[in-house]
Amino acid sequence: MILFKNPADLRTFLENNRQVKGLKTGFVPTMGALHDGHISLIRASQAEAGLTICSIFVNPYQFNDRKDFEKYPVNTESDIQLLEKVGTDILFLPSVDEIFPPARSLEKYEIGYLETILEGRYRPGHYQGVCQVMSRLLMVVNPHHLFMGQKDFQQCLVIKQLISQMKLKVRFHTVPTLRAPDGLALSSRNGRLNPVQRKQAAAIPAMLGYIRSELHAGDPGPVLHIAQQMLEEAGFKTDYIAIAGAKDLKPLISWDGKEKAVALVAAFLGEVRLIDNMLLN
Repeated sequence: MILFKNPADLRTFLENNRQVKGLKTGFVPTMGALHDGHISLIRASQAEAGLTICSIFVNPYQFNDRKDFEKYPVNTESDIQLLEKVGTDILFLPSVDEIFPPARSLEKYEIGYLETILEGRYRPGHYQGVCQVMSRLLMVVNPHHLFMGQKDFQQCLVIKQLISQMKLKVRFHTVPTLRAPDGLALSSRNGRLNPVQRKQAAAIPAMLGYIRSELHAGDPGPVLHIAQQMLEEAGFKTDYIAIAGAKDLKPLISWDGKEKAVALVAAFLGEVRLIDNMLLN
């Protein structure tokens, strides 16, 4: 595995490989604290591309809560070992100043209603920060393929929109969420749960499974009400539980039983905020 810290050096290396060897590139952007969910993205890239690039960059601009940024786990040494073990070709490990030079102002992106609902509503400015870092990373790597996890469902829609706005010729891949045996979605934040909270956290996938099994055509309100109770009884403080169209996340006030739908949740267990989602049909 080759490690790059300088964006210009990485860009030159990748351009040479494209021109001389004709290699297709796959890109997996991460914020580190890697787990098997991230590795599933690496393997998805390796199946599609001749050269897989992983980036590790904890973006300060997508944390609307400074304390959350300060507590985000940083395990660079073990991350490097894990990436080497699975045969990652390139690791891009830039500094904040390399991605966000002090003299360069931050762009404003038109994300539309996705910035005002669900994660956008509860984390003001979050998706602006996501677009600001992803636009920079994509300009450096210029990949043929981009791989991101379904666990961040709304973020995937935002990035698809960003790719369209930037007119990039990159194929976007949404990789299914990898889960623990009890159903909990793998997340870097899970490491902040104490043993009791970790057991409680299984209530999230159980609740999503309840929605999937009980949702029928018509008003989803009664199912959502019981889902809310399930999380509250498990000790969660809920930001939202929602049922929306899988294509655009527009809320389903009355479901016809046919439109592709997704259930989404964000909830706190102590100080740890967990998100998850499940496709319903």
